Amino acid sequence: MATQLDKLGVDTIEAGFPIASEGDKESVQSIANAGLTSEVCGLARVLTKDIDACIDAGVDMVHTFVSTSDIQREHTIHKSREEVQQMATQAVGYIKDHGLRCMFSAMDATRTDLDYLVAIYGAAEEAGCDIINVPDTVGVMSPSGMYNMISYLRQQISIPIDTHCHNDFGLAVANSLMAIEAGANQAQVTINGLGERAGNADLAETVMSLKSIYGASLNINTEYIVETARMVERYTSVPITAHRPVVGENAFAHESGIHTHGVLENSDTFEPGIMTPEMVGHTRRIVLGKHAGKHAVRKSLEAANLNPNDEQLNHIIEKVKTIADKGKRLTDADLYAIACAVMHKPMGKPAIDLKELSVMTGNVTTPTAVVKALVNDEERVLSNIGIGPVDAALKAVTGIIGEHATISIHDFRIEAITGGSDAVAEVIVGVQDEKGRIVSARSASADIVYASVEALVTAINMLLQK
Repeated sequence: MATQLDKLGVDTIEAGFPIASEGDKESVQSIANAGLTSEVCGLARVLTKDIDACIDAGVDMVHTFVSTSDIQREHTIHKSREEVQQMATQAVGYIKDHGLRCMFSAMDATRTDLDYLVAIYGAAEEAGCDIINVPDTVGVMSPSGMYNMISYLRQQISIPIDTHCHNDFGLAVANSLMAIEAGANQAQVTINGLGERAGNADLAETVMSLKSIYGASLNINTEYIVETARMVERYTSVPITAHRPVVGENAFAHESGIHTHGVLENSDTFEPGIMTPEMVGHTRRIVLGKHAGKHAVRKSLEAANLNPNDEQLNHIIEKVKTIADKGKRLTDADLYAIACAVMHKPMGKPAIDLKELSVMTGNVTTPTAVVKALVNDEERVLSNIGIGPVDAALKAVTGIIGEHATISIHDFRIEAITGGSDAVAEVIVGVQDEKGRIVSARSASADIVYASVEALVTAINMLLQK
């Protein structure tokens, strides 16, 4: 992940909290020694042992923090204001004496008495601190309140100001933007907004707002934003919701007939324009549902070399809306099948004809799948391993097409249709080729692995026919 963040172009990576555990310290150390362009930072309380752990890990900067609000100071660290200020200045001095850059955070700053906040930040600056951080630790600040606080601190503090906003009321990104408007120099963000409780300010939303709306110059290579978001989704198993701004599946998806017609003519009609899917490594999608218009359906069919006349098109749209009204997600394979039936046109010959599927799994066996298929009339057999039987099977299928195409799985969903141990599951698989074209297909079976493979094979065949 650190390598990916470096590729993305983030200025500083806060790699971890070295004192927390030996594993965390080793992780931070390995990142610090990875030869990255990004500055590597370690987190530390205002305690010598914490700071020493960061120094031992080889970081470029130490981010040291202490609670300053009365409620946290009195109920967590049980220190007076004077003691906290002394601890802060000693920590900053200790870090600077060891030749490292220093960031100081007054934790729960937005609930801290303002005069005391100015005093402790001023003391940290005098002690040689390089950056002060203003955390909205429990996410209670309003955007206007954040603007006013940072404006006031900017008049009192000459060193760079950083912000750290939590999302308890959904205001983390707005507060980060207001802080920067008011004079803050940088913002702490996370991929996909991950973080304590409701999370932190999201990198994608903050970066694209600054770049596209404010016209700010940033070091972020925005074309890797979606790639990075999906990597974090995969490693953390925390899914990206479809409607998440910038990186969600629906961020650049259009269904309404009016919207799709406009977007197909000129994407700026129903997209921001100042932010395109290409800018963030995303793709534009036309979604077919009960709001679908003729223009979108015709364009989707033309992409598959299907050209219905007006009467046939009306019949196809009627069937599409009937399916959508039942709450079903319409896949590309569904659309093509409907069109071929209405037009009395045979479906094209599939490139992949699945013959056999065998799967081995267990607590002492690495999940392995073996696939036998005819690929353009040539018999091929391929085995692959995976995290589970479904993963192994899908890898085997995508591998068996070999030189015919470079295809990756874009989307995978599974839902139980019936209850019980013999439940029938519906699987929807989306695949993408090297040109960014995406096709989806579905299958249903009591055998989840077979349903997954069948949907994948259908989707690949449709994509190759395109």
